[in-house]
Amino acid sequence: MGFPAYPVTDRQKQIVQMASDLAKKFGQRANENDWAAKFPYENYQDLKDSGYLTLTVPRDFGGWGANVLEVTLAQFYLAQGCGSTGLVMSMHHTNIAKLVEHLTEPRPLFAQICRAVVEEGAVINSSASEPATGSPSRGGRPETTARRQSDGSWVITGHKTFTTGAPILYYFIVSCSIVDEADADANLPPLTLDRGSFLVPRASEGLSIEETWNSVGMRLSGSHDLLLENVHVSADALMDTSLPTNPAAKVRVGAWAFPMTAVYLGIAQAARDEAVTFARRRRPNSLDKPISSIPHIQEKVAKMDLDLLQAKAVLFGIADQFSHDPDSVPASQFAAAKYLVTNHAVEIVETAMRLVGGASLSLSFPLQRYYRDVRAGLHHPPMDDTTIGLLAREALDS
Repeated sequence: MGFPAYPVTDRQKQIVQMASDLAKKFGQRANENDWAAKFPYENYQDLKDSGYLTLTVPRDFGGWGANVLEVTLAQFYLAQGCGSTGLVMSMHHTNIAKLVEHLTEPRPLFAQICRAVVEEGAVINSSASEPATGSPSRGGRPETTARRQSDGSWVITGHKTFTTGAPILYYFIVSCSIVDEADADANLPPLTLDRGSFLVPRASEGLSIEETWNSVGMRLSGSHDLLLENVHVSADALMDTSLPTNPAAKVRVGAWAFPMTAVYLGIAQAARDEAVTFARRRRPNSLDKPISSIPHIQEKVAKMDLDLLQAKAVLFGIADQFSHDPDSVPASQFAAAKYLVTNHAVEIVETAMRLVGGASLSLSFPLQRYYRDVRAGLHHPPMDDTTIGLLAREALDS
C-alpha cells in the first residue's frame, strides 16, 4: 500500500529510491545478524558508498541538505529493511540537522563535522543516558563530568548507556556536568554553564566501548555503554559555545523527531507486507484457495491498512506542512504525531502476527523481529505519559 501523496518531486523520488535500494540489501542480512546479535558493519559501508550519510549535511558542504519531509520519507523506507540501522541513521541525521537549525553563522567545528561525514563516512550520535539518571528527558543531571583545565581544555570522566551505533560512531556528543578546575590566574572567561554537550572523537585516549547491548529489540543497533576515563578534549569541544543554540530554532528542532518516528512506521509497513504475502500464498489442505479468501483474514488486512493510512497521513502530512511553513505547526503536534504513529505501529505488527498465527514466531520469519523492534518506539522520548500531559495542558489551560 503506497501513501497517495508521497513521494511527489523528482528529488523525493531519488531519495526514496536510494533508501529502498539500501533496505533491500539490509533486509537480506537482518535475520541472520539479528539472532546472532552481529553488528551489521556492511550496512554502514553501503550507507557511505550511496551518500545516504550526507542527507542532512548542507549542500554547501557536499551533502543533500534534505528537509524534514525528505528525511522522514527516506527513513520510512530504509527501516523496512533493518529497523536497527534505521534507528542509528535517524539519530545521525537528526543530530546534524539540529546543528544546522541552530547555525546563524559559519562555525569551524560544524565544518569539521560535515567534512568528516562527507569525506570519511563519519557517523555521529549523542550519548546522554546514564546508569543513575536514566534518560535525560526525565530531567536527571549528568554524573559524567567535564573539568575545565587552566589552558581552557577539558577532561571528561563518566559512564554513558544506550549509545546507539557505538561500534561505528566517529563522534560522540556527550552531555556533562561542568566543573571549573582552572587556576584563578588562567585568565579564562567565566563559565556561565553548569552542564553542556561536548564533541568527543572516537580516537580520544581514554574512550572505550563496553559491549553491554543484549536487548530483545533493536538488537543490531549496537547501543552499548560508553566509558570515558580522563578523556582530554580541546577548548572548542564544548558545543554550547562553539555551536551555540539559537532560541528562534527551538520549535523547528522539535520537528526532527519525525525521522525517528518514521523508523517505527517503516517496521509496521514491513510487517503488514509480510503478512499480506503470507495470506496470499498460504493454502492449507482444508481450503481450495489461499487464506486471503477468509473474511477474518481480510478484516485483519483492512485494519492494518486503515492504521497505516492514518499514521502516514499524520506523519507525512505534518512533516510536509512544517517543511513549507514551520511557524504553522505547534510543538505539541510533534509529540502527538510520535504518540499516534508509534502506537499504531505496535498495533499493526501485532495484527500481522495474529494473521499469520504460530508461524509468525519462527526465527526464520521476520515478523518476530518486527514485533520485537517496533516496541522500542514506545521508549523514545517523548514518552506517552508526557505527550498526554502536554496535550491536556494545552487544551485546558488555553
